[in-house]
Amino acid sequence: MTRGHGRSMRELIESGEKSFSFEFFPPKDEAGEERLWRAITELEPYRPTFVSVTYGAGGSSRDTTVRITGRIARETSLTPVAHLTCVGHSRAELADVLDAYRDAGVAHILALRGDPPEGPRAAWVGTEDGLEYASDLVAFIKEHYDAAVGVAAFPEGHVDAESLEADALVLKAKQDAGAEFAVTEMVLRASDYFGLVERARALGVDMPIIPGIMPILNLGSMNRMVELSGREMPDEVRSRIEPLAEDPAGLRAEGIRISTELCDALLAGGAPGLHFYTLNFSRATREIFEGLQITV
Repeated sequence: MTRGHGRSMRELIESGEKSFSFEFFPPKDEAGEERLWRAITELEPYRPTFVSVTYGAGGSSRDTTVRITGRIARETSLTPVAHLTCVGHSRAELADVLDAYRDAGVAHILALRGDPPEGPRAAWVGTEDGLEYASDLVAFIKEHYDAAVGVAAFPEGHVDAESLEADALVLKAKQDAGAEFAVTEMVLRASDYFGLVERARALGVDMPIIPGIMPILNLGSMNRMVELSGREMPDEVRSRIEPLAEDPAGLRAEGIRISTELCDALLAGGAPGLHFYTLNFSRATREIFEGLQITV
């Protein structure tokens, strides 16, 4: 794998301007693929630092992820970051996936332990001759490939972490293994993100930590995502959107306002940028950019 453009991902993120990035997931059918490429086309003019493509539990979307990231690398001006997880893969299988990414022209990887196929709250089960931790995967990639590697971070601690301090030590281990940037799961409160950064910096973690943004568009789906991550919706958010439960348009508009305010607070507080979980649609992200007065 080669870096391309002569600059590491960390250098791109820390280049002086705020970093903006977008995350997509592999489509399951032709209609989904059309929607994905429409979103990519509509967001490309915002000149994101990178776009990432997720990797299904146990590698279920492996071939599609490789194909999509390769096409982004070949046919757009965007820098793709491909996800890779430890779940369900031996070292040999991980090497095969990394070879496929390399051959597709993808030089940036987001290394994750990954969720069990049964869901993020299920018990972790290792794979024979596999890797147990994201830090192991980072080290494996850096040992065998010339790739820029990013990792996940958790504003309120990973659901399995014994404490916030233990969670920060895990992030330090990922950096020590060779990670050069981190992206958080969705941030619900700016103070949670800044607390994570403070804990990480106290341990010597100096890589950029980019907050993840999930626009609030639907009460039910947002509640499910918050519950899956083992957290609770902040009262200050719930009090603004629950009264609009029977008004989808009003709830969506208020959700966009809440997300925009969160982005504004994160950037004002020194976050190096924002990473948007797009769910393969571009409209909400573009509306937040408009609210932040960020133009193409």
